[in-house]
Amino acid sequence: MFQFKSMVASAALIIGSATIANAGCGIASGNVSVLANDFPALHAVVTAAEACAGDGVTFSKNHTKEHNSLQVPGLTANPAEYSVVLLANSSLVPLMGEGLVRPLDDLVAKHGASLQNHQLVTIDGKIMAIAFMANAQHLFYRSDILDKAGVAAPTSYEDVLAAAKAIKSAGLMEHPFAFNSAPGWNLGEEFVNMYMGTGADFFKPGTAEVSINNEHGIATLNMMKALTEYSNPDFLTFNSDATQALWEAGDLALATFWGTRAGPILDGEGSTEAVTSTTVVASAPFLGGGPRPSSTLWWDGFSIASNVSDADAEASFIAMMNGISKDMVMANNDLAVWLIDGYQASASSAGVSATAQNGAAPYPMLPFMGTLHGAAGGELSEFLQGSESAEQALADVEAAYTAAAKEKGFLSN
Repeated sequence: MFQFKSMVASAALIIGSATIANAGCGIASGNVSVLANDFPALHAVVTAAEACAGDGVTFSKNHTKEHNSLQVPGLTANPAEYSVVLLANSSLVPLMGEGLVRPLDDLVAKHGASLQNHQLVTIDGKIMAIAFMANAQHLFYRSDILDKAGVAAPTSYEDVLAAAKAIKSAGLMEHPFAFNSAPGWNLGEEFVNMYMGTGADFFKPGTAEVSINNEHGIATLNMMKALTEYSNPDFLTFNSDATQALWEAGDLALATFWGTRAGPILDGEGSTEAVTSTTVVASAPFLGGGPRPSSTLWWDGFSIASNVSDADAEASFIAMMNGISKDMVMANNDLAVWLIDGYQASASSAGVSATAQNGAAPYPMLPFMGTLHGAAGGELSEFLQGSESAEQALADVEAAYTAAAKEKGFLSN
């Protein structure tokens, strides 16, 4: 099974040089089509991959926030609509379960000389994806605002809550806190992150039977609700783009969002010196004395579709090797915590590194985890708006998950 923590630890130490397997890689023929999320680091990867394509290659790309919902239908077609899918922990297992991505061992042996062991996502003895970037949600805070409020840097969510209260009481900001709380995937991830911090399991041991309506789930929801009291009233619209925009506008003093947003925030574009010079990225907070930070460790990487020709699969792999080359990293070092030789740790990577070093766990790579994630994202907004109890909200999540899990065959009827 894939060992993520060692991969993140290795990322902080990758300083040296390596041979680029595909320098001047020109692909003469084939079809390469990439499906990816839409943020700067992935644009850099795909742009570098596209540069590898010669005149005889058809290259297309789709950067979209809807990438998760497009993966299964896009790869199910035969031939697949996409030859390459850029994905993360939560996406790989479901795609494997449907037989939609292929083992990469032969392609790695032929074209992957520059890859490091921690980049090879190996499941059941087969390389199923190539990881190139680490990510996690963690704490951002404004040191100047905290100093004015007379509070220390937070290390727990209890500290974050106290700091937000002090900032508001001092008249410094009315709504000092935000997280990615838009219903759907974002809200589900916030619940998963914070529940992970309690150290509790999502499922009964050895089963797909959900078990979150307990003291840990209640503590998680109560903290989420308490934090929204210091957020803008339209917090249910907040995704990563909205949270970043609020931060760059100087409207927040505390926030938890993705480490890949740190580079664009700290580069000064779209913000002011007053904001960027006082922005600190730190570990994800702990919750209630829990054993690990309230976050999940992620890798981003790529897989190759099963339903494409071997020639297109090889062309796609070569292009992606150029996309994750040392040259790409050197040109875009601060956009991500790259898991690629040549990466130089930077100020923007400190939050992800600290979260990993403090013991955060990887996002669970279980076939049914995405089903629970979706149920949480769809059922918790009423609780956050104050219209039901934590116990009822958790019961709703469990019921929605159970119905979906039965439909998908994870649970028997």
